[in-house]
Amino acid sequence: MKLDVLVFAAHPDDAELSCGGTILSLIASGKKVGIIDFTRGEMGTRGTPEIRDTESAAAGEILGLIIRENLRYQDVFFRNDDEHVLGVVQKIRQYQPDTILANALADRHPDHGKAAQVVKRATFLAGLKNVKTELDGAQQQNWYIKNLYHYIQTDFHKPDFVVDVSAFWETRMEAVRAFKSQFFDPNGDSSNTLISTPEFMELIEARGREFGMSIRVKYGEGFISDRILGVSDLTSLL
Repeated sequence: MKLDVLVFAAHPDDAELSCGGTILSLIASGKKVGIIDFTRGEMGTRGTPEIRDTESAAAGEILGLIIRENLRYQDVFFRNDDEHVLGVVQKIRQYQPDTILANALADRHPDHGKAAQVVKRATFLAGLKNVKTELDGAQQQNWYIKNLYHYIQTDFHKPDFVVDVSAFWETRMEAVRAFKSQFFDPNGDSSNTLISTPEFMELIEARGREFGMSIRVKYGEGFISDRILGVSDLTSLL
């Protein structure tokens, strides 16, 4: 199965928090999109891996993903080493995306930057025919992606471009709220982590508004490009 866009995330909910609106807009335009989570978030303070599995599946249904998989790398302790990188290479070659979205190269949670570096290495190695990987006993063909973009999550980064997600914001937030164990619930457990406070949900709203205002729309999601961006039609810019 070939995907148009493949999203990698260190933890379940990273993609929803950072680029859920972009995913929805891509799918609405007919693109095939999937998410591959590195870990089950098993070192998180709230919830359990099993709960996160259920929540991830629910969020994937809301987004309309073609596939959602979990590499089951060890939360917090996975490494930017050959074994983990080749696991990502295998997925890139399996789904042959034109565009990859990944965590920011630097963020509050160390796993985010680490996952971004793993993906960055993997996108290069996936194109090398002498780097061998197999799937179901068959050797995989090398695959070149066209674009690698990093989504912005907790820490602020100046984006290279912003996607207008105004039409998809409410559904995006529905996908975020599918992770009930992680975020603020006035009728649930007391807040004991940064992301389970009401202030964090206010940050998500404010960030969407801020990025939206930067391109003069209601809501936006920002991305950092892995290389200089080029355009073929100057008038197509917002």
